[in-house]
Amino acid sequence: MTVLIAFATVEGQTAKIARFISSVAKNAGFNAKLINTDEMSSHVSLDDVVKVVLLAPVHERRHPESFEAFVASNRDALMKRKSLVLSIGLKAAFASGREEARDYLNEMLMRTGFEPNETALVAGAVRPENYGYFEREILEHVVLLGRKIDPRDGAQEFTNWDELTSIMIDFLGGIGPANQL
Repeated sequence: MTVLIAFATVEGQTAKIARFISSVAKNAGFNAKLINTDEMSSHVSLDDVVKVVLLAPVHERRHPESFEAFVASNRDALMKRKSLVLSIGLKAAFASGREEARDYLNEMLMRTGFEPNETALVAGAVRPENYGYFEREILEHVVLLGRKIDPRDGAQEFTNWDELTSIMIDFLGGIGPANQL
């Protein structure tokens, strides 16, 4: 039984999360098929896929175009399988930003017409060394305004790996096919 993990990444945190999800799926006894939607060159076969995890970061209020295009163009095939969409973003790290993070996810689902079985918001990371002046200013004076986080301290990860593990175990059914009697 195969779990498709399709993702897009901008700064690398979502790719790290996708690899982590792949290892959780493998440890649960599933085969994992990992696909970066930015690097796709052909149609993806979903014949052996029983579950789908779709994940992408939010930047400038949207998920990457390649990710949304993948979801929209494969919508019917994806909806025939149990699916989980993870929206990765800094807003999800803070209680005051979760409603806005949920809006970004809902807007993406409306644009793609996809209706997943489950969704979750996952906190991402900041990597100020990858940002230009404008991005650093927005991060410091808008996104992190009033928070005791200084982007000048360098990269900071907000992903809660234990929570993500729980989300994945619940989605995969607690145990994988290799562990079933």
